[in-house]
Amino acid sequence: MGEPRGDPADGDAPGGRSGGDDAVAGSAGEAGGGDSGVGWGRLRRPFPRRWVQYYLGNPASLGWLVVADAAAFLGGVSFYVHSDPSLRDLTALAYPLFGDSPTALALATLSVATLLPRLGEPVDEAPSNPLLALVHTLAFVWLVKYGVWTAVALNLRPDLYFGFTPALLWEYWGILLTHLFFLLHAAVIPYYGKTSRAALVAALALLLLNDAFDYGLGLYPPLRYEAGGLLAGITVVLSVVVVGYANWVFDRKTD
Repeated sequence: MGEPRGDPADGDAPGGRSGGDDAVAGSAGEAGGGDSGVGWGRLRRPFPRRWVQYYLGNPASLGWLVVADAAAFLGGVSFYVHSDPSLRDLTALAYPLFGDSPTALALATLSVATLLPRLGEPVDEAPSNPLLALVHTLAFVWLVKYGVWTAVALNLRPDLYFGFTPALLWEYWGILLTHLFFLLHAAVIPYYGKTSRAALVAALALLLLNDAFDYGLGLYPPLRYEAGGLLAGITVVLSVVVVGYANWVFDRKTD
């Protein structure tokens, strides 16, 4: 599809923020949006806005992203169907709480699919309402949390996971790389989505409910070891941190 070309508005930050702040960061900080210094701006908007516009506003690339999300969701569901414990052992209402990564991918698919009716239009001018703010916020926090959680969980017991045998090439390296995609995917959501106080509160409540389900009932994602208090504590801290991070990186929905 070629290299995305710039546009005259590259210096403007997403979400209607003033381009004057981005001028401080220069062309490398065109993704910044209201934070002083290149470093902090990069954490809020790590990609140049014109790249995000090109790939999320292009029918082919956006379509492939939706298909990739949906395929990854189905792959994740298959993993949890064949795991122990399994989705087959639970009521359907508990599926989103047990299948943490498939839930993140389902939310991500819903989030990017909201852009399909607006192909070719500026992604940072996407409309917002309370339901969309909730969907984008939930997608972001679930992707970030379980992208990070997976790396933490695997590396708490490297003796059981780390290695280069044929099995571990997938069960360690493959899983780490696929969940790195979660973080990259989450990073683009604030370019077109907004949040609200209600969405943030709901996200925190649902994440903590998920934590209570996982560790209160022992139905956390399948691991080669028993999750103890350390992993449970890290998971709860992650829930709080990712909501705080979402509060910082997202622009707020305005009525």
